[in-house]
Amino acid sequence: MKCTIGEVKHHVGESVTIGCWLNKKRSSGKIQFLQLRDGSGYIQGIVMKSDVSEEVWEAASKLTQESSLYITGIVKEDTRSKGGYELDVLGVEIIQITEDYPISPKEHGVDFLMDNRHLWIRSPRQRAVLVIRAQIIQAIQNFFNERGFHLVDPPILTPSSCEGTTNLFHTKYFDEDAFLTQSGQLYMEAAAMALGRVYSFGPTFRAEKSKTRRHLIEFWMIEPEMAFVDHAENLDIQEQFVSHIVQTVLKNCSQELETLERDTSKLEKIQGRFPRITYDEAVDFLQKNGHEFVWGEDFGAPHETAIAAQYETPVFITHWPTEIKAFYMKPDPNRPEVVLCADMIAPEGYGEIIGGSQRIDDPELMEQRFQEHELSKEAYQWYLDLRKYGTVPHSGFGLGLERTVAWICGLDHVRETIPFPRLLYRLYP
Repeated sequence: MKCTIGEVKHHVGESVTIGCWLNKKRSSGKIQFLQLRDGSGYIQGIVMKSDVSEEVWEAASKLTQESSLYITGIVKEDTRSKGGYELDVLGVEIIQITEDYPISPKEHGVDFLMDNRHLWIRSPRQRAVLVIRAQIIQAIQNFFNERGFHLVDPPILTPSSCEGTTNLFHTKYFDEDAFLTQSGQLYMEAAAMALGRVYSFGPTFRAEKSKTRRHLIEFWMIEPEMAFVDHAENLDIQEQFVSHIVQTVLKNCSQELETLERDTSKLEKIQGRFPRITYDEAVDFLQKNGHEFVWGEDFGAPHETAIAAQYETPVFITHWPTEIKAFYMKPDPNRPEVVLCADMIAPEGYGEIIGGSQRIDDPELMEQRFQEHELSKEAYQWYLDLRKYGTVPHSGFGLGLERTVAWICGLDHVRETIPFPRLLYRLYP
């Protein structure tokens, strides 16, 4: 019977055949221990010389790191192994013997590993990250699907940028100028006016020449928009959303978190209500704790880290200065110099993972903002139409997938959170 390693728990005592690769091997006289992987998991195959033919013993002896094979054996429970099962090997059919596999158990430099990213992702640690990433994506989709949101796909090519083109990739759309999208948010607002509650899940691009551990050139964003939702309700949905993601990973990815040596006690606290502080309160805290900071500036990584260190869960920083936030954010009716927005800062120094706000729904104010920011009405007249034809209060937010993966996995650098990262000066492989 053919099965995967992930399915062997259903076949204890049975003979199964698994297509796999050799991760590593050790031998002791008349016994060989084969550490095998197939993408769904890992299992140890035990080859006893006394129990197999000479051909099978010799085939097992030839196997090298990352050699591919079909292995046949009897599934046994083994509480000592991480997976809980092992294989008494009966047969080995070699597909290919790998020679000079470049990534060995020794230490390698980051540049070498990134040049060989197509092979590096086979390692147990990188596999664990990608499994958790996939689980996060599934948790995101389940959260929205269970709450009546509709998935909508915004365009990747856009005619302009409402936040300036300096950080966008320019291309030609036949005879017109076009740009790779920074965000699908504006299009999600249009979709929310049709479908009520929507979300997008797709790639976005930033051309800024940043080399920090938190930045990628190409990354994935989740951007919900909700009609008839105000600022306060928006925050409630965000904390429910993030708690759901973290708790789902804890439930379904215990082995992967163990592989990453992640302190799960910190993740177990990510549930319930998250603290909320205003931008004013955050500035006051920074100034009282040795940071030279002027009201009206944006926070950098050291500021976010200092603020987050006061909390065990993510923290919302709300009511930012109007001047440093996006043109579409709704001013606080009681204090127009700040807007009804929030950044969610992750604990443990991982910085902002969500930015969101209530959007301007007043047609005259939106016209005014377009003028103040010198935005192209020609390119985005359709966006102004949303306030002209049936405007309603509405809110939304954007979550960066890779930063979220980095935080939940406890990674030092965002480059490990995506299969093939696009970084400054790196477009290969």
